[in-house]
Amino acid sequence: MKIKPFKGIRPPKELVEQVSSRPYDVLNSEEARAEAAGNEKSLYHIIKPEINFAPGTDEHDPRVYDAAVEQFKLFKKNGWLVQDKEEKYYVYAQTILADNPLSGGKDKTQFGLVVGAWVDDYLEGRIKKHELTRRDKEEDRMKHVRVLNANMEPVFFAYPHRDDLDAIIANVTKSAPEYDFVAAPEGFRHTFWVINDKVVIDKITEIFAQIPAMYIADGHHRSAAAAGVGAEKKRLAISDERLAERPEYEFFLAVCFPDNQLNIIDYNRVVKDLNGLTEEQFLDALRADFEVEDKGTAIYKPQALHNFSLYLGGKWYSLTAKAGRYNDADPIGVLDVTISSNLILDKILGIKDLRSDKRIDFVGGIRGLGELKRRVDSGEMKMALALYPVTMQQIIDIADSGNIMPPKTTWFEPKLRSGLVVHELI
Repeated sequence: MKIKPFKGIRPPKELVEQVSSRPYDVLNSEEARAEAAGNEKSLYHIIKPEINFAPGTDEHDPRVYDAAVEQFKLFKKNGWLVQDKEEKYYVYAQTILADNPLSGGKDKTQFGLVVGAWVDDYLEGRIKKHELTRRDKEEDRMKHVRVLNANMEPVFFAYPHRDDLDAIIANVTKSAPEYDFVAAPEGFRHTFWVINDKVVIDKITEIFAQIPAMYIADGHHRSAAAAGVGAEKKRLAISDERLAERPEYEFFLAVCFPDNQLNIIDYNRVVKDLNGLTEEQFLDALRADFEVEDKGTAIYKPQALHNFSLYLGGKWYSLTAKAGRYNDADPIGVLDVTISSNLILDKILGIKDLRSDKRIDFVGGIRGLGELKRRVDSGEMKMALALYPVTMQQIIDIADSGNIMPPKTTWFEPKLRSGLVVHELI
Protein backbone atom coordinates (compact mmCIF):
# COMPACT_ATOMS: atom_id res chain seq x y z
CA MET A 1 0.00 0.00 0.00
CA LYS A 2 1.20 3.47 -0.85
CA ILE A 3 0.55 6.06 1.86
CA LYS A 4 1.99 9.46 2.67
CA PRO A 5 2.12 11.89 5.58
CA PHE A 6 0.36 15.22 5.10
CA LYS A 7 0.05 18.69 6.62
CA GLY A 8 -3.09 18.15 8.64
CA ILE A 9 -5.51 20.99 9.32
CA ARG A 10 -6.61 20.64 12.93
CA PRO A 11 -8.35 22.47 15.74
CA PRO A 12 -6.26 23.93 18.58
CA LYS A 13 -6.25 21.64 21.58
CA GLU A 14 -8.64 23.84 23.58
CA LEU A 15 -11.25 23.86 20.76
CA VAL A 16 -11.28 20.22 19.69
CA GLU A 17 -14.46 19.30 21.56
CA GLN A 18 -16.32 22.27 20.09
CA VAL A 19 -15.11 21.64 16.54
CA SER A 20 -15.33 17.83 16.31
CA SER A 21 -18.55 16.10 15.34
CA ARG A 22 -20.10 12.81 14.46
CA PRO A 23 -19.83 11.74 10.78
CA TYR A 24 -22.16 13.49 8.36
CA ASP A 25 -24.09 10.32 7.52
CA VAL A 26 -25.07 9.11 11.00
CA LEU A 27 -27.59 11.85 11.66
CA ASN A 28 -30.09 13.87 9.66
CA SER A 29 -30.18 17.62 9.11
CA GLU A 30 -32.42 18.36 12.07
CA GLU A 31 -30.31 16.28 14.44
CA ALA A 32 -27.17 18.06 13.21
CA ARG A 33 -28.88 21.43 13.64
CA ALA A 34 -29.77 20.51 17.22
CA GLU A 35 -26.25 19.30 18.08
CA ALA A 36 -24.68 22.43 16.59
CA ALA A 37 -27.11 24.82 18.26
CA GLY A 38 -25.24 27.72 19.89
CA ASN A 39 -21.85 26.44 18.64
CA GLU A 40 -20.50 28.38 15.67
CA LYS A 41 -17.34 26.24 15.77
CA SER A 42 -19.12 22.92 15.13
CA LEU A 43 -17.84 21.08 12.04
CA TYR A 44 -21.49 20.43 11.14
CA HIS A 45 -21.48 23.96 9.64
CA ILE A 46 -19.11 22.55 6.99
CA ILE A 47 -20.09 18.88 6.63
CA LYS A 48 -23.86 19.44 7.06
CA PRO A 49 -23.97 23.00 5.67
CA GLU A 50 -27.75 22.94 5.17
CA ILE A 51 -28.01 23.74 8.89
CA ASN A 52 -26.92 27.28 8.02
CA PHE A 53 -30.25 27.72 6.20
CA ALA A 54 -33.90 27.54 7.19
CA PRO A 55 -35.19 24.09 8.14
CA GLY A 56 -36.35 22.20 5.08
CA THR A 57 -33.69 23.63 2.76
CA ASP A 58 -32.59 21.01 0.23
CA GLU A 59 -29.16 19.77 1.27
CA HIS A 60 -28.23 19.52 -2.43
CA ASP A 61 -29.06 23.17 -3.18
CA PRO A 62 -25.98 24.84 -4.78
CA ARG A 63 -26.14 27.50 -2.07
CA VAL A 64 -25.55 24.80 0.52
CA TYR A 65 -22.27 23.70 -1.08
CA ASP A 66 -21.23 27.36 -1.38
CA ALA A 67 -21.95 27.78 2.33
CA ALA A 68 -19.62 24.88 3.12
CA VAL A 69 -16.80 26.69 1.30
CA GLU A 70 -17.46 29.94 3.16
CA GLN A 71 -17.59 28.16 6.50
CA PHE A 72 -14.29 26.36 5.80
CA LYS A 73 -12.67 29.71 5.01
CA LEU A 74 -14.14 31.18 8.20
CA PHE A 75 -12.84 28.30 10.35
CA LYS A 76 -9.31 28.82 8.98
CA LYS A 77 -9.48 32.60 9.24
CA ASN A 78 -10.64 32.45 12.86
CA GLY A 79 -8.02 29.87 13.84
CA TRP A 80 -10.57 27.17 14.60
CA LEU A 81 -8.71 24.98 12.11
CA VAL A 82 -4.94 25.45 11.74
CA GLN A 83 -2.58 23.68 9.34
CA ASP A 84 0.50 21.83 10.57
CA LYS A 85 3.71 23.23 9.09
CA GLU A 86 5.23 19.82 8.28
CA GLU A 87 3.85 16.57 6.86
CA LYS A 88 2.95 14.12 9.60
CA TYR A 89 1.16 10.93 10.44
CA TYR A 90 -1.15 10.78 13.46
CA VAL A 91 -2.33 8.09 15.86
CA TYR A 92 -6.04 8.07 16.66
CA ALA A 93 -7.32 5.85 19.48
CA GLN A 94 -10.96 5.13 20.21
CA THR A 95 -12.01 3.66 23.55
CA ILE A 96 -15.28 1.99 24.48
CA LEU A 97 -15.40 2.70 28.20
CA ALA A 98 -16.04 -0.02 30.76
CA ASP A 99 -19.55 1.20 31.60
CA ASN A 100 -20.69 0.79 27.98
CA PRO A 101 -22.52 -2.49 27.26
CA LEU A 102 -20.26 -3.01 24.21
CA SER A 103 -17.10 -3.05 26.32
CA GLY A 104 -17.47 -6.41 28.01
CA GLY A 105 -16.91 -4.75 31.39
CA LYS A 106 -13.52 -3.13 30.76
CA ASP A 107 -12.12 -0.35 28.60
CA LYS A 108 -11.59 -1.52 25.02
CA THR A 109 -9.31 0.56 22.77
CA GLN A 110 -8.44 0.38 19.08
CA PHE A 111 -5.46 2.31 17.69
CA GLY A 112 -5.47 3.66 14.15
CA LEU A 113 -2.93 5.49 11.99
CA VAL A 114 -4.17 8.60 10.19
CA VAL A 115 -2.61 8.68 6.72
CA GLY A 116 -3.02 9.87 3.18
CA ALA A 117 -4.23 6.80 1.24
CA TRP A 118 -3.33 6.56 -2.45
CA VAL A 119 -6.20 7.06 -4.90
CA ASP A 120 -4.75 4.48 -7.32
CA ASP A 121 -4.79 1.80 -4.63
CA TYR A 122 -8.56 2.31 -4.47
CA LEU A 123 -9.10 2.56 -8.22
CA GLU A 124 -7.01 -0.55 -8.89
CA GLY A 125 -8.67 -2.66 -6.18
CA ARG A 126 -5.94 -2.89 -3.55
CA ILE A 127 -8.19 -0.95 -1.18
CA LYS A 128 -11.04 -3.44 -1.15
CA LYS A 129 -14.74 -2.83 -0.61
CA HIS A 130 -17.49 -5.15 0.57
CA GLU A 131 -20.57 -2.98 -0.03
CA LEU A 132 -22.23 -1.42 -3.05
CA THR A 133 -22.47 2.36 -3.22
CA ARG A 134 -25.31 4.53 -4.43
CA ARG A 135 -24.41 6.95 -7.21
CA ASP A 136 -26.47 9.82 -5.74
CA LYS A 137 -24.63 9.58 -2.42
CA GLU A 138 -21.27 9.35 -4.18
CA GLU A 139 -22.03 12.46 -6.24
CA ASP A 140 -23.09 14.44 -3.16
CA ARG A 141 -19.77 13.73 -1.43
CA MET A 142 -17.83 14.34 -4.64
CA LYS A 143 -19.38 17.81 -4.90
CA HIS A 144 -18.44 18.43 -1.29
CA VAL A 145 -14.81 17.41 -1.86
CA ARG A 146 -14.62 19.34 -5.14
CA VAL A 147 -15.84 22.67 -3.78
CA LEU A 148 -13.77 22.47 -0.60
CA ASN A 149 -10.65 20.98 -2.18
CA ALA A 150 -10.39 18.94 1.00
CA ASN A 151 -11.31 15.66 2.64
CA MET A 152 -13.16 17.01 5.67
CA GLU A 153 -13.86 13.54 7.08
CA PRO A 154 -11.74 10.38 7.11
CA VAL A 155 -12.66 6.95 5.87
CA PHE A 156 -12.22 3.90 8.09
CA PHE A 157 -9.86 1.17 6.82
CA ALA A 158 -8.64 -2.13 8.25
CA TYR A 159 -5.25 -3.65 7.48
CA PRO A 160 -3.80 -7.09 8.31
CA HIS A 161 -2.27 -6.49 11.72
CA ARG A 162 1.50 -6.34 12.04
CA ASP A 163 3.64 -6.51 15.16
CA ASP A 164 6.05 -3.85 13.86
CA LEU A 165 3.26 -1.29 13.43
CA ASP A 166 1.80 -2.24 16.82
CA ALA A 167 5.21 -1.56 18.38
CA ILE A 168 5.51 1.86 16.71
CA ILE A 169 2.04 2.86 17.86
CA ALA A 170 2.70 1.62 21.39
CA ASN A 171 5.82 3.77 21.55
CA VAL A 172 4.06 6.88 20.17
CA THR A 173 1.21 6.55 22.64
CA LYS A 174 3.55 6.56 25.64
CA SER A 175 3.76 10.34 25.25
CA ALA A 176 1.07 12.84 26.20
CA PRO A 177 -1.71 13.02 23.57
CA GLU A 178 -2.61 16.13 21.62
CA TYR A 179 -6.34 15.51 22.19
CA ASP A 180 -8.09 13.40 24.80
CA PHE A 181 -11.83 13.71 25.43
CA VAL A 182 -15.08 11.78 25.76
CA ALA A 183 -17.52 12.87 23.07
CA ALA A 184 -21.20 13.49 23.56
CA PRO A 185 -23.69 12.07 22.88
CA GLU A 186 -22.22 8.62 22.20
CA GLY A 187 -19.83 8.57 25.16
CA PHE A 188 -16.72 7.12 23.47
CA ARG A 189 -13.25 8.37 24.32
CA HIS A 190 -11.15 9.83 21.50
CA THR A 191 -7.38 10.26 21.90
CA PHE A 192 -5.01 11.67 19.28
CA TRP A 193 -1.21 11.90 18.96
CA VAL A 194 0.91 13.77 16.41
CA ILE A 195 3.94 11.86 15.03
CA ASN A 196 6.75 14.38 14.59
CA ASP A 197 9.77 12.07 14.24
CA LYS A 198 10.70 11.80 10.54
CA VAL A 199 12.48 8.48 11.11
CA VAL A 200 9.26 7.03 12.50
CA ILE A 201 7.22 8.59 9.69
CA ASP A 202 9.50 7.06 7.05
CA LYS A 203 9.36 3.67 8.79
CA ILE A 204 5.54 3.68 8.75
CA THR A 205 5.56 4.48 5.02
CA GLU A 206 8.03 1.66 4.43
CA ILE A 207 6.00 -0.90 6.39
CA PHE A 208 2.74 -0.02 4.62
CA ALA A 209 4.51 -0.59 1.28
CA GLN A 210 4.76 -4.26 2.35
CA ILE A 211 1.01 -4.58 3.02
CA PRO A 212 -0.77 -6.05 -0.03
CA ALA A 213 -4.31 -4.78 0.69
CA MET A 214 -6.51 -2.73 2.98
CA TYR A 215 -10.24 -3.09 3.54
CA ILE A 216 -12.92 -0.43 3.81
CA ALA A 217 -14.63 -0.96 7.13
CA ASP A 218 -16.82 2.15 7.07
CA GLY A 219 -17.05 4.95 4.52
CA HIS A 220 -17.65 3.33 1.14
CA HIS A 221 -19.29 6.46 -0.27
CA ARG A 222 -16.57 8.76 1.08
CA SER A 223 -13.88 6.47 -0.36
CA ALA A 224 -15.52 6.39 -3.78
CA ALA A 225 -16.03 10.15 -3.75
CA ALA A 226 -12.47 10.94 -2.65
CA ALA A 227 -10.97 8.62 -5.24
CA GLY A 228 -13.28 9.99 -7.92
CA VAL A 229 -12.25 13.58 -7.25
CA GLY A 230 -8.60 12.53 -7.12
CA ALA A 231 -8.90 10.91 -10.55
CA GLU A 232 -10.57 14.06 -11.91
CA LYS A 233 -7.79 16.28 -10.59
CA LYS A 234 -5.16 13.98 -12.03
CA ARG A 235 -6.67 14.53 -15.48
CA LEU A 236 -6.84 18.30 -14.88
CA ALA A 237 -3.23 18.48 -13.65
CA ILE A 238 -1.98 18.56 -17.23
CA SER A 239 -3.33 22.11 -17.57
CA ASP A 240 -3.34 23.32 -13.94
CA GLU A 241 0.10 24.19 -12.59
CA ARG A 242 -1.11 24.28 -8.98
CA LEU A 243 -2.18 20.64 -9.19
CA ALA A 244 0.95 19.58 -11.04
CA GLU A 245 3.23 21.16 -8.43
CA ARG A 246 1.69 19.46 -5.40
CA PRO A 247 -0.23 16.29 -6.24
CA GLU A 248 -1.85 16.04 -2.81
CA TYR A 249 -5.10 15.16 -4.64
CA GLU A 250 -3.58 11.73 -5.34
CA PHE A 251 -4.20 10.88 -1.68
CA PHE A 252 -7.21 11.01 0.59
CA LEU A 253 -7.81 11.02 4.33
CA ALA A 254 -8.01 7.62 6.03
CA VAL A 255 -7.66 6.11 9.49
CA CYS A 256 -6.20 2.60 9.27
CA PHE A 257 -6.78 0.12 12.10
CA PRO A 258 -5.31 -3.37 12.53
CA ASP A 259 -7.98 -5.94 11.74
CA ASN A 260 -7.62 -7.74 15.08
CA GLN A 261 -8.73 -4.70 17.11
CA LEU A 262 -11.99 -3.76 15.39
CA ASN A 263 -15.39 -3.97 17.00
CA ILE A 264 -18.24 -5.10 14.72
CA ILE A 265 -21.69 -5.24 16.27
CA ASP A 266 -25.01 -6.62 15.16
CA TYR A 267 -27.28 -4.98 12.59
CA ASN A 268 -30.83 -6.08 13.27
CA ARG A 269 -34.21 -6.10 11.53
CA VAL A 270 -37.77 -5.12 12.46
CA VAL A 271 -40.76 -6.01 10.27
CA LYS A 272 -44.22 -4.45 10.17
CA ASP A 273 -46.32 -7.57 9.48
CA LEU A 274 -46.24 -11.36 9.15
CA ASN A 275 -47.37 -11.45 5.50
CA GLY A 276 -50.89 -12.54 6.43
CA LEU A 277 -49.80 -15.28 8.85
CA THR A 278 -50.82 -15.64 12.48
CA GLU A 279 -48.03 -15.80 15.03
CA GLU A 280 -48.41 -19.58 15.34
CA GLN A 281 -48.40 -20.05 11.57
CA PHE A 282 -45.26 -17.95 11.34
CA LEU A 283 -43.51 -20.00 14.04
CA ASP A 284 -44.57 -23.23 12.31
CA ALA A 285 -43.15 -21.95 9.02
CA LEU A 286 -39.84 -21.18 10.75
CA ARG A 287 -39.56 -24.76 12.05
CA ALA A 288 -38.97 -26.04 8.50
CA ASP A 289 -35.49 -24.48 8.48
CA PHE A 290 -34.74 -23.61 12.12
CA GLU A 291 -34.69 -25.17 15.54
CA VAL A 292 -37.12 -22.90 17.40
CA GLU A 293 -36.85 -22.55 21.17
CA ASP A 294 -39.13 -20.40 23.36
CA LYS A 295 -36.93 -18.26 25.65
CA GLY A 296 -39.72 -16.47 27.51
CA THR A 297 -39.91 -12.75 28.24
CA ALA A 298 -36.25 -12.08 29.15
CA ILE A 299 -34.20 -10.55 26.32
CA TYR A 300 -32.33 -13.24 24.40
CA LYS A 301 -29.14 -12.39 22.49
CA PRO A 302 -27.84 -14.60 19.65
CA GLN A 303 -25.07 -16.83 20.96
CA ALA A 304 -23.13 -17.80 17.82
CA LEU A 305 -23.14 -17.67 14.05
CA HIS A 306 -26.37 -19.11 12.57
CA ASN A 307 -28.24 -18.49 15.83
CA PHE A 308 -30.87 -15.74 15.68
CA SER A 309 -33.06 -14.00 18.22
CA LEU A 310 -36.73 -13.44 17.40
CA TYR A 311 -39.05 -11.16 19.37
CA LEU A 312 -42.72 -11.78 18.68
CA GLY A 313 -45.89 -11.43 20.72
CA GLY A 314 -44.07 -10.41 23.91
CA LYS A 315 -41.72 -13.41 23.82
CA TRP A 316 -38.14 -14.08 22.72
CA TYR A 317 -37.22 -17.12 20.68
CA SER A 318 -33.92 -18.73 19.73
CA LEU A 319 -33.71 -19.70 16.07
CA THR A 320 -30.85 -21.97 14.99
CA ALA A 321 -30.49 -22.70 11.28
CA LYS A 322 -30.59 -26.42 10.54
CA ALA A 323 -27.67 -28.15 8.85
CA GLY A 324 -27.90 -28.15 5.08
CA ARG A 325 -29.86 -24.90 4.90
CA TYR A 326 -26.76 -22.87 4.00
CA ASN A 327 -23.44 -23.40 2.23
CA ASP A 328 -20.35 -23.05 4.42
CA ALA A 329 -18.17 -22.96 1.30
CA ASP A 330 -19.94 -19.86 -0.06
CA PRO A 331 -18.63 -16.66 1.59
CA ILE A 332 -21.96 -14.90 0.92
CA GLY A 333 -24.29 -17.84 1.49
CA VAL A 334 -22.82 -18.59 4.90
CA LEU A 335 -23.58 -15.09 6.24
CA ASP A 336 -26.40 -14.87 8.76
CA VAL A 337 -27.80 -11.88 6.88
CA THR A 338 -28.10 -14.12 3.80
CA ILE A 339 -29.61 -17.03 5.75
CA SER A 340 -32.20 -14.81 7.42
CA SER A 341 -32.97 -12.96 4.19
CA ASN A 342 -33.47 -16.16 2.20
CA LEU A 343 -35.22 -18.37 4.75
CA ILE A 344 -37.25 -15.84 6.75
CA LEU A 345 -37.64 -12.48 5.08
CA ASP A 346 -38.05 -13.75 1.51
CA LYS A 347 -39.38 -17.31 1.89
CA ILE A 348 -41.92 -16.63 4.64
CA LEU A 349 -42.53 -12.87 4.71
CA GLY A 350 -42.17 -12.07 1.01
CA ILE A 351 -39.55 -9.34 1.52
CA LYS A 352 -37.25 -9.63 -1.47
CA ASP A 353 -35.44 -6.28 -1.66
CA LEU A 354 -33.95 -5.04 1.62
CA ARG A 355 -33.09 -1.68 0.06
CA SER A 356 -36.59 -0.73 -1.08
CA ASP A 357 -39.23 -2.71 0.83
CA LYS A 358 -41.07 -0.37 3.21
CA ARG A 359 -42.20 -3.23 5.47
CA ILE A 360 -38.72 -3.63 6.95
CA ASP A 361 -36.43 -1.34 8.92
CA PHE A 362 -32.93 -1.78 10.34
CA VAL A 363 -31.61 -1.10 13.84
CA GLY A 364 -27.92 -0.84 14.67
CA GLY A 365 -26.83 -2.95 17.61
CA ILE A 366 -25.56 0.17 19.38
CA ARG A 367 -29.20 0.76 20.36
CA GLY A 368 -29.42 -2.61 22.11
CA LEU A 369 -32.02 -5.37 21.85
CA GLY A 370 -34.28 -3.35 24.11
CA GLU A 371 -34.89 -1.05 21.14
CA LEU A 372 -36.19 -4.02 19.14
CA LYS A 373 -38.57 -4.90 21.96
CA ARG A 374 -39.73 -1.28 22.23
CA ARG A 375 -40.57 -0.98 18.55
CA VAL A 376 -42.56 -4.21 18.57
CA ASP A 377 -44.33 -3.52 21.88
CA SER A 378 -45.34 -0.06 20.64
CA GLY A 379 -47.28 -1.65 17.78
CA GLU A 380 -45.12 0.04 15.16
CA MET A 381 -43.60 -3.33 14.20
CA LYS A 382 -44.87 -6.89 14.43
CA MET A 383 -41.62 -8.79 14.91
CA ALA A 384 -37.89 -8.23 15.39
CA LEU A 385 -34.92 -10.33 14.36
CA ALA A 386 -31.48 -9.98 15.95
CA LEU A 387 -28.39 -11.35 14.20
CA TYR A 388 -25.01 -12.42 15.46
CA PRO A 389 -22.45 -9.90 14.16
CA VAL A 390 -20.26 -10.76 11.19
CA THR A 391 -16.56 -11.22 11.80
CA MET A 392 -13.72 -9.19 10.33
CA GLN A 393 -12.45 -12.38 8.72
CA GLN A 394 -15.76 -12.81 6.90
CA ILE A 395 -15.48 -9.25 5.57
CA ILE A 396 -11.91 -9.92 4.38
CA ASP A 397 -12.89 -13.22 2.74
CA ILE A 398 -15.74 -11.55 0.85
CA ALA A 399 -13.64 -8.56 -0.23
CA ASP A 400 -10.77 -10.83 -1.33
CA SER A 401 -13.14 -12.96 -3.40
CA GLY A 402 -14.49 -9.88 -5.18
CA ASN A 403 -17.97 -10.38 -3.74
CA ILE A 404 -20.26 -7.78 -2.20
CA MET A 405 -22.11 -8.21 1.09
CA PRO A 406 -25.90 -7.92 1.21
CA PRO A 407 -27.17 -4.52 2.38
CA LYS A 408 -27.30 -3.63 6.08
CA THR A 409 -24.78 -6.27 7.16
CA THR A 410 -22.04 -4.48 9.12
CA TRP A 411 -22.09 -1.89 11.88
CA PHE A 412 -18.76 -0.70 13.25
CA GLU A 413 -18.49 1.10 16.58
CA PRO A 414 -17.10 3.49 17.59
CA LYS A 415 -17.59 5.72 14.56
CA LEU A 416 -14.69 7.96 13.60
CA ARG A 417 -14.94 11.46 15.01
CA SER A 418 -14.84 14.11 12.29
CA GLY A 419 -12.85 17.31 12.70
CA LEU A 420 -9.78 15.95 14.48
CA VAL A 421 -7.80 16.46 11.29
CA VAL A 422 -8.62 17.57 7.73
CA HIS A 423 -6.66 16.81 4.54
CA GLU A 424 -6.44 19.60 1.95
CA LEU A 425 -5.96 18.67 -1.72
CA ILE A 426 -4.11 21.83 -2.79
